[in-house]
Amino acid sequence: MEDYKNKLGNLAEKLKKEPAKTPIQEVHPVKEASTEKEEEAQLNTWIPKTLLRRMKSYGIEKDLSLKDLNILAIRYFLDTKPPKTISD
Repeated sequence: MEDYKNKLGNLAEKLKKEPAKTPIQEVHPVKEASTEKEEEAQLNTWIPKTLLRRMKSYGIEKDLSLKDLNILAIRYFLDTKPPKTISD
């Protein structure tokens, strides 16, 4: 019990002697997002579970959301593939 009282007494003395340390706030500039944003529409499709798992794994590796990954894949496909018709 005496040890506890000594510790408390030492703590009070320390608090009286040492000035309070206030934390310093760091200010970081805010990254500006591009002001031009494309209008969005919803896309809902059913895909095989194995493909979804592959997409999720790839997204985690490359730090991409499923939305971003879908947009990249569709743009890549449409930009690189020649147009096809249903009768092809």
